[in-house]
Amino acid sequence: MSSDWRGKDFYRVLGVSKDASADDIKKAYRSLARANHPDSRPGDTGAEERFKQISEAHSVLSSPDKRKEYDDQRSLFGAGVGGPGGPGGFRYAGAAPGGAGAFDISDLLGGLFGGGVRTRTSSGARRGADVETEASIGFEQAVAGVTVTLRTTSDAACRDCRGTGARAGTVPRVCPDCEGTGMQASATGGLFAMTEPCAACRGRGMVVDDPCPTCHGSGRGQSSNTMQARIPAGVKDGQRIRLRGKGASGEHGGPSGDLYVNVHVAQHRLFGRSGDNLTVSVPITLDEAALGATIAVPTLNGSPVSLKIPAGTPSGRTFRARGKGSRRRDGTAADLLVTVEVQVPGTLTDQARQALEAYRVARGGTDPRAALFATGNPS
Repeated sequence: MSSDWRGKDFYRVLGVSKDASADDIKKAYRSLARANHPDSRPGDTGAEERFKQISEAHSVLSSPDKRKEYDDQRSLFGAGVGGPGGPGGFRYAGAAPGGAGAFDISDLLGGLFGGGVRTRTSSGARRGADVETEASIGFEQAVAGVTVTLRTTSDAACRDCRGTGARAGTVPRVCPDCEGTGMQASATGGLFAMTEPCAACRGRGMVVDDPCPTCHGSGRGQSSNTMQARIPAGVKDGQRIRLRGKGASGEHGGPSGDLYVNVHVAQHRLFGRSGDNLTVSVPITLDEAALGATIAVPTLNGSPVSLKIPAGTPSGRTFRARGKGSRRRDGTAADLLVTVEVQVPGTLTDQARQALEAYRVARGGTDPRAALFATGNPS
């Protein structure tokens, strides 16, 4: 007898007595299968599980050999196969129900393996597949966060067979190899055995004899879905966003997979990113760098900020405008990093040329490169 029959009352599942004839069992099965078939119970998530239980009961009671083996075990261990010793247990002859002499095999096995005896290894529920998609957003949207419309294509239940994998008008049957569990034991050569998805039904627990022509018996198809997704503030170009439970739907009541969004952020004509801070390069003139000045610097929100340039500022120096950058995850504002670049004029007016020549005379001909040729410098 299969250990997976332990604790199951197949007569009760079909609603027949233990001495029911083969015709009575067949009639009860047809009636219950028709009433609980997924095609006749759209939206009822429990219908398929009930259908599997009905199919399993029929597969045992409709077979004379299996039914005899099942009835023999019921007689030995008691009604419900689990017997008076509880689910999966039995008592030796002469033990009073509930008495101190009762011996429950599940106590022994539970102590050995750290828990009660469990023979059914899978409920058939499967997690949906993860789905990937792309989203292109602007620089300002990446800084502030944005809600985008995403269109995805993912695996879903076949619309023609409603996920059963069987042609319309037919029904799948319980897998005889794993008896509906979707799992089978794999010998390891030692005391213990590992479980793995059943090779005969590929872990589904059901076998399709007449496959659906649309999905070819897989029970799965393609589904297009349009959704609104929130891209958080501060996302960077090339970042992968995970949206839990927004992927493909699960099977047999299993959870949905996740949706992964690969984000592409457009470049800005002025601003860049350095961590949470924004960056910008600002040109200044020779006299502003030499004499110092206060200049206006653009910000991403459009309101300029004043920045004081000290006298003698070299080209490439970076200043920090605090709180003028993007928003961090904790809600605080990052900074704007301003790098000044001294602009050398390409053309000069006569007056500007005379002023620069006067400056050359005034600085006394000092050579800023003299230190490069000083003797004694390490090579």
